[in-house]
Amino acid sequence: MKLLFSEARADYGHYIFPYAIWAFPEAGETPSDCFERGFLPSSYNLDRFYLCRHVRIGLGTFTPSSENRRIMRKCAGIEATLTPRSEFAFTAEKRTFFKQYADIKFGKDVMTLEKLDLLFDSKMASHLLVFTDTADGREVGTVVMYMEPVRTAFYYYAFYDLTYYERNLGMYMMTTAIARIQEAGIRHLYLGTCYTRNALYKAQFSGAEFFSGLEWSSNLKELKHLIHRDQGVADHHLLESADYRGKFKPQSLQEMATQSPFGTRP
Repeated sequence: MKLLFSEARADYGHYIFPYAIWAFPEAGETPSDCFERGFLPSSYNLDRFYLCRHVRIGLGTFTPSSENRRIMRKCAGIEATLTPRSEFAFTAEKRTFFKQYADIKFGKDVMTLEKLDLLFDSKMASHLLVFTDTADGREVGTVVMYMEPVRTAFYYYAFYDLTYYERNLGMYMMTTAIARIQEAGIRHLYLGTCYTRNALYKAQFSGAEFFSGLEWSSNLKELKHLIHRDQGVADHHLLESADYRGKFKPQSLQEMATQSPFGTRP
């Protein structure tokens, strides 16, 4: 893959000069190559990716916890069907439902109808996981997913009936997706970024790990440390933090550089 470095706001007083790091797949590479190296898609067409702290579930080690099973019981009677995009009917009624949900959850017109149409007509939406309440046959939720057997699945957008909030339908959908993708024999399900306490629910599953910039880590204490650090004033780089290094990265910077998944060639 090729990398581009897009400059962000600098803090010259503390010698912090940030860059957004973008990856572009090369011939012979697939999106899975980018996911596995710590990138998430920044384009519906999967032609540009960005490096970030995000969470994935290793499905070879996932087993449902007592909390996962409790969530599944709360939504008994809601069934899920995994459908290729080519077999999914993106009707005007569904389009309106998805737009109304997006306006409530993300803000008015953060997702416009045009963006919604592009999403459902893109490479990102290779499959839909559709949830139906068997009591009345209504579709109550849809997850937009990218799937690349046998390596990668990406849980991208979830839309659901908010009247099911008390039954924890949103968490049920994610838990069900993990189980279904595991059944499909895919190695990892990627769940998106994790920069706030509110996003820690993504790491509650067995097999959870996050990308630290150096490696995939299953140390959730480290993840919580990073989120706590984000709430304060960052006046130095993370790898210059004695507190962080002492708790989680005892090796030298040279040793970390040797382990880095990134490099350049002459």
